[in-house]
Amino acid sequence: MIGRLNHVAIAVPDLEAAARQYRDLLGATVSEPVDLPDHGVTTIFVETGNSKIELLHPLGEDSPIARFLERNPAGGVHHLCFEVEDIIAARDRLAGEGARILGDGQPKTGAHGKPILFLHPKDFSGVLIEIEEA
Repeated sequence: MIGRLNHVAIAVPDLEAAARQYRDLLGATVSEPVDLPDHGVTTIFVETGNSKIELLHPLGEDSPIARFLERNPAGGVHHLCFEVEDIIAARDRLAGEGARILGDGQPKTGAHGKPILFLHPKDFSGVLIEIEEA
């Protein structure tokens, strides 16, 4: 059901410093920051050739990333994102097998402008999973 790994998301306390590390130390192509108010984050994507790294920074005090950074002040891996062909079919199959869909269960538009959903980390060995329609 899942396709390729789209990205690994990393919550960071200093977005510009993290972007510099990937760009200057590792030589990666790094996007400009993009605010996503509906998700409470600012994102930067790092191109890795076969996938991406999404750097996440809180946008506002109610950001889920702000809460993550309170528990993990140095930052850390926040979620893995996998591509699916049909997000509604994937949601229905996952829910039918007992996986918990976060939020209201309806896809939202993600950073790539495509429908996304998040799956409860307790159902996936403690890892928050994002699925994105490819």
